[in-house]
Amino acid sequence: MKNEYDFSKGKRGAIEPTPGKKRITIRLDNEIIDWFRSQVEARGGGNYQSMINNALREYVSNSRETFEKIMRRVLREEISKIIFNVYPPPAETVITETIRTDISNSAISDSAVTPPNVNQLYIRAN
Repeated sequence: MKNEYDFSKGKRGAIEPTPGKKRITIRLDNEIIDWFRSQVEARGGGNYQSMINNALREYVSNSRETFEKIMRRVLREEISKIIFNVYPPPAETVITETIRTDISNSAISDSAVTPPNVNQLYIRAN
């Protein structure tokens, strides 16, 4: 070990910026950070920040739903709610979960905007 070191040409900060990565400040819930740290410990080491980055990357790559698809899905859900609120079934009528699912999945096709026939929405409990 030397008695004296020359830091006159030294620079403050990170030694080398990591290519393709940007340093940011983000606030996460303590439970989230604790969970990722426990996962790193269970695997025998690693970096919890890299694990968070990988989880976010996987989420983004699996949820590439276009704006149009999102709007169609939301409209289907909202229209089915409106139909059941505007045309409530009579007391002796049973609405099955299958019908609700059919309405939300196929009431409005991708090519047409037509509401389902309300008379087909109800099944008599007889």
